[in-house]
Formats: sequence, structure tokens, C-alpha cells
Amino acid sequence: MATTILRKTALTIAAAAATAGGIAGPAIAAQATPGVQASAVVQDRKPGGERELGVRYEAQPNFYYCGPAAARNALSVQGKNIDVDTMAKEMRTTEAGTNSINDITPVLNKETGKDVYRSVEIAGAKADDKQTDKLRDDVVRTIDDGRAVVANIAGTATDTDGTAHSFEGGHYISVVGYRDGGNTVTIADSANPAQASYRMSIDTLADWIATRGYSATS
Repeated sequence: MATTILRKTALTIAAAAATAGGIAGPAIAAQATPGVQASAVVQDRKPGGERELGVRYEAQPNFYYCGPAAARNALSVQGKNIDVDTMAKEMRTTEAGTNSINDITPVLNKETGKDVYRSVEIAGAKADDKQTDKLRDDVVRTIDDGRAVVANIAGTATDTDGTAHSFEGGHYISVVGYRDGGNTVTIADSANPAQASYRMSIDTLADWIATRGYSATS
């Protein structure tokens, strides 16, 4: 199996992959039915290195649309409402999933401007300090620009509430907020509306992305 962001993402079924017990965080208004749009929450910049972006959250409509859904949720923070079927065609998404973050980035740029986003790889089984620091800087810069980060993750990671999120076959998420100067991030997850939003340390997120990559503003 390849260990780069070019590796094919085989997605686990959303209902089986998401664990129980999550609650929506402050950045996202979640809804109970996949594919139904929820109300936006106003962007809020707070003191002490903290910011949350308003997301018009939608759950993914099937088990393999997490790439288009993550991109749709990310673009919603800018008031855009792009049809996930349209994005899925542009990303060449199939029932095997969306191949890599390199298929997400061009679609984000199509909707936001040429070369606004670029793909960043985290090679290796775990992120090193330099890669984690870069991820933190990229998240803070992108969110301060009023945009969201899209990340390709795999494996199991635990959020700040102690809830485990497991996507052994791979998954895409959006990063829509940060606090503590970027040491903690807010994630919008299309897999399960009951866990639409949760927070995670930047170190945990970096290791979750390892062997894959993310798309952030340059």
C-alpha cells in the first residue's frame, strides 16, 4: 500500500465508521438528515488566538462522498453552496472514494481563485515536529483568511472530549476553527450529523493526516 497523498482513499461506511457520543461544537449547526442544509453560524474572532468560522453544514449523502462533502462544507464558510454531485464529478469520485487531496485542491481553487489553495503532504507514519508546526501555521493562516482547511485522514484519533473517531479506510474532513493559537482545532465532519463538530489537538490531527495530506491557502 502506498504511503503518500496519492494513495487511493477507500472510505468506510459513515454509519459504521462514526462512533457514538459526539455533540456538535459551537462552529456548526448540525441537522439530523444527511444532505439537508443547516443554518450558518456567524464568524467570530475571539481574543487569545481563537477563531471559529460559520459553517452551513451538510452530511454526506452516501458512504463515498466524504471528499465532495468536506469541500462543500469548507466552501460554505465563504457563503458558497456548491452541489456535491457537481464536485464529485470534478473530483472523479467513485464508490472507491476520492483518490487524494490533489483532487480536492483544484476544485477549491475553481471556486475561490487561482492558486489560492495548495496541497501539503505529511509523509511518514507519524507527523514530526516540523510538519505539525507547519500544519498549525497553515490552519491559523487559512482560517484567519476566512477559509477552511480540507484534510485527508486515516485511522483512529481521539478528540478533546475523549471520543474516538475511526476511519481506517480513509476519510476527508474540514478544519473550520482554532483556539489556543492553533494548538486545538475545530473539525466539521460530514460522516455523522450527531458528530458534526468536535475539537482535536493539532498534534493528534497531524498524526491523523500522516501518510496523506491537506489543502490550505498558500
